[in-house]
Amino acid sequence: MAAGPWWRIGWRNLGRNRRRTILTATGLAFGYWAVVVIAGMADGIVADMVRTATGILSGQIQAHAPAYLPDRTLYETIGGNEGTDVPALLAAIEREPGVLGAAPRVYAGGLVSSGATTVGVLLVGADPAREDSVSRLTAALVEGHLPAPGTRELLIGSELARQLNVRVGTELVVVAPAADGSLANDLFTVAGLYRTGIAELDGSYAVGPLDAIQALLVLDPGRVHEIAIRIADPWTAPAIADSLGTRGVTPAGVPVAFRPWTTFRPELVDYANLSAGSMWIVVVIVFLMAIFGVANTLLMTTFERRREFALLLALGATPRGIVRAVLAEAAALGILSIVLGVVITVPVLIWWHYDPIDLGRLFGDFTMAGALVRPVLRTDYPVTMFFYAAGALLLTALLAALYPAFRATRVPPADTLAGR
Repeated sequence: MAAGPWWRIGWRNLGRNRRRTILTATGLAFGYWAVVVIAGMADGIVADMVRTATGILSGQIQAHAPAYLPDRTLYETIGGNEGTDVPALLAAIEREPGVLGAAPRVYAGGLVSSGATTVGVLLVGADPAREDSVSRLTAALVEGHLPAPGTRELLIGSELARQLNVRVGTELVVVAPAADGSLANDLFTVAGLYRTGIAELDGSYAVGPLDAIQALLVLDPGRVHEIAIRIADPWTAPAIADSLGTRGVTPAGVPVAFRPWTTFRPELVDYANLSAGSMWIVVVIVFLMAIFGVANTLLMTTFERRREFALLLALGATPRGIVRAVLAEAAALGILSIVLGVVITVPVLIWWHYDPIDLGRLFGDFTMAGALVRPVLRTDYPVTMFFYAAGALLLTALLAALYPAFRATRVPPADTLAGR
């Protein structure tokens, strides 16, 4: 007999005991729902970590002089001692598809003092007009205002302000090594306070206008240590960084190394890989449990149809045909479960994506792998897991049907039809 009749028989047999079929299909559908929704939550947590870790300050791609990392020395600016045409470089970078913004920065280790208290800080010179397009540090302002270009003002973290016992308007003495070999020092005023929730940032970063920090460090306006780049999709950072590097966007052929966040934040990549790998454990556990439900349903079905199988064998059906009939019924049950699973999964993913479960009142924010994690269970759309879970469910149904199919072929036609 051809495959078509067995397939129709498989679909027909699902209606023999509709209650049992519905219960089994619903159980498989909820297993599918659990796998996809958990994967969506895991993807959402990872996505939020990446967006937070790269969005507060670092950006998704960084451009440096090739020798700047890992030592981050004061003298290794883009273009060397001569510097580069920073506006032209920024314009060239922003022409790259997928790039949303770029901001120049200079860095230096230094000391800030107020009264008898001195704290070591990382001085950051930034362009306030461009930082909004790259980082969320300026959006974390909780008091005061942003430093204005051309002023001796600093934006410091609330934890650093606590350590120094200062507030908005307080003068700070800033001391740092300069590029000419001298020990630079100047007075800066606290313009504002920010709070990100990340202790490393709130307690050790002091941000000032780019021109003021360059003047303090004796760096020409064309000398910057870094261009921080924000892109639309953080996971495309390696490809965009490669494109920027091969396209030669720097003026006059100045060598620049473009590094994606996957390079300078490898711990986030490790966590994402761990999260993806752990999902397969969930898939295996859920569908191993589902095997027993499907096997029980098909065993009951084959037992109730012993006379039918005996008659088919007596009429010339082969054991292979009986196996195909049972497997067709299992495949039909799997397909029905997948359809039902998609129907109950998609609305939940959409709902929890736009209106996530907020556990902030129970746990509060915390940091992990240097990133701020908010206990908000926002789901992303795990498109690949939709197909992997569907394949796993269908495979589960077919594997669970093998033993019932084997049992169906062992029905003795004569004894069964005779009622023995």
